[in-house]
Amino acid sequence: MTGSAKPTEAQSRKAIYAATIGNVMEWYDFGVFGFLAGSLALNFFPKDDPRTSLLNTFLIFGVGLVFRPLGGIVIGRMGDTQGRKPALILTILLMAVGTVIIGVLPTYAAIGVWAPILLLLARLLQGFSTGGEWGGATAFMAEWSVEGKRGLYTSFQQMSVAGGSLLGVGLSALLTSTIGADAINEWGWRIPFLLGGLFGPIGLWLRREVDETPPYRESVAVGAAAEASTFGHAAQAFGFTVLWTVSFYVFLTYMPTYTRTQLHLTAAQSLWASTASLLALVVLVPLMGALSDRIGRKKLLLASCALCFVLPIPAFYVLTGGYGFASVVLIQIAFAFAISLFSGPGPAAIAEIFPTRGRSTWMSSSYALAVAIFGGFAPFISQWLIDTTGSKMAPTAYVMAAATVSFIIIAGMRETAHRPLR
Repeated sequence: MTGSAKPTEAQSRKAIYAATIGNVMEWYDFGVFGFLAGSLALNFFPKDDPRTSLLNTFLIFGVGLVFRPLGGIVIGRMGDTQGRKPALILTILLMAVGTVIIGVLPTYAAIGVWAPILLLLARLLQGFSTGGEWGGATAFMAEWSVEGKRGLYTSFQQMSVAGGSLLGVGLSALLTSTIGADAINEWGWRIPFLLGGLFGPIGLWLRREVDETPPYRESVAVGAAAEASTFGHAAQAFGFTVLWTVSFYVFLTYMPTYTRTQLHLTAAQSLWASTASLLALVVLVPLMGALSDRIGRKKLLLASCALCFVLPIPAFYVLTGGYGFASVVLIQIAFAFAISLFSGPGPAAIAEIFPTRGRSTWMSSSYALAVAIFGGFAPFISQWLIDTTGSKMAPTAYVMAAATVSFIIIAGMRETAHRPLR
């Protein structure tokens, strides 16, 4: 990047804050599906087999993420050819439409098998949107960051993911505590989805007000081409992402269902426990991002891998020991700390793998493919492992395997914290 392309501190902050707020709204829309999976199972599948209905709901959750790689390729390519800004405007429009569709869908009792089919189609639209959103937003934030603060500024991408999820689970917990679980299951589950649709115009307005990134404008001006080695970079980013996505979807998205069905917490308690862990994550992620600017990315990333290998067995042992709601909250906060060690430096580290002109396409597609394969199906795999083995400890094996894969990949990466973007 040449000196002319470097943004000022004021410009950088304005762009990062605007992108963060839009990202919160985007990930609220996407995440609320997982938090209300139990209610969706009751409304979109036959009620005579609750276990199968829940598995089918998680299957739709996972299949929806299969479209993320397609969205990553199509929208990511748009970000590299048309600019980061128009790509991010498109993602928030698609997400708002998909979310509203879910909120107004008729149930299985009204239209039979068409209900889960339409739910799947709406989820596919959401998945397509998030495929372009993650990489596009990460590239946007990385390219607007001032040198020496890229870890901090890009960590707002993951903070906004957690913030959107926090907004979704917090609203779900509040509604469940206010109107009761029965009302949520009957009609209240629609409220978070319909509210998500209202967020769309706000996010659209914010993103229209933000300028294109300086590195992208410069690369277009000089006619820079994507580097030929990006296939190798994409493979590296794919392995890098495995633990990141598995830990997020097991420890955060799946946990409300796990604590309710396996630990017999009330629906409200399950949601409040997850709210506490997401709040901790929102606070911790920028701290870890800033720390990575000082001590490097690799140390924190490898520490997260090690902790996610060591922590699950004793943590799940405590969870299944019947120690009550307080112990569940503390364990989930411990999970949030482990994730923050990755999510803080993670966006900067993965963005620094790629050159500017290929960054949006390759980062979006490689990240989305890893999420589709390993993360999106994490709730389904976790539930299937429990049902198959009969052990409430079964999900730990999945997390530990993911930690091993990512540790090996990250150990072989070079430190990029103090290098300029290419």
